[in-house]
Amino acid sequence: MPIARLLVVHHTPSPAVRELLEAIVAGASVPELAEVEVAVEPALSATASDVLAADGIVLLTPANIGYMSGALKHFFDTVYYPCLDATRSMPWGLVVHGNNDTSGAVRSVEKVAGALKWERAAPVVEIVAAPQPPDVSAARDLGATVAAITLERRE
Repeated sequence: MPIARLLVVHHTPSPAVRELLEAIVAGASVPELAEVEVAVEPALSATASDVLAADGIVLLTPANIGYMSGALKHFFDTVYYPCLDATRSMPWGLVVHGNNDTSGAVRSVEKVAGALKWERAAPVVEIVAAPQPPDVSAARDLGATVAAITLERRE
């Protein structure tokens, strides 16, 4: 029976970002983490209730014109105030995919996560251009790391 819940919030408009989502979920779903329930929600439909029910969160976004996706921004706009105090210290991770630059998207997500007082559980995974096997591996490792820290904090 799961004792911890990891929420994966994503905006996956391309095959490249979809591949990274699958890697994150695979990493968080290894047998050693069987006590972690992995919930996957698109950024446009994820709610404050989803976040409040989670013990940890992984965010996945493309970099769009130097910023996080509009869908992820909508997610943050929706959950910010209802989750502000209740999710303080929540472990989180981030994967960003861009065609030529990811720095603005990373900064924008870090600002909001910082304002929420979430605690980064792993270094940000930034992928520029088509994901290569090491990139997919890094996304899988991030999923596993955030899931493991989420479980550790619940035990």
